Amino acid sequence: QLQASGGGEVQAGGSLRLSCAASGRTWRSESTGWFRQAPGKEREFVAVISGGGTRYADSVKGRFTISRDNVKNTVCLQMNSLKPEDTAVYYCAAGPAGRGPSPEDYAYWGQGTLVTVSS
Repeated sequence: QLQASGGGEVQAGGSLRLSCAASGRTWRSESTGWFRQAPGKEREFVAVISGGGTRYADSVKGRFTISRDNVKNTVCLQMNSLKPEDTAVYYCAAGPAGRGPSPEDYAYWGQGTLVTVSS
């Protein structure tokens, strides 16, 4: 029900735009988050949008922007000024309204899309 796309390989300093498409869900009353997991590391919070509010991990603040398109029923993550340390599989997740950075708060997960940033 959640389909993440938009990953790829980019050089440091470049940009990518990830999309999370939902079928059968209404986004407006839910939290939609992006998480990432690098090889050998735990899954970590990237950003979340819930209602009219957004929240970002300190590591991506000022570089990444999360947004919602209610017409297309998608949530996007615009990633600018990418760094090699941003390399990871990125997952989108949906949960009840008002959720934050904890993966345990999200019941629905997409399959992940790989982002590789080369130096």
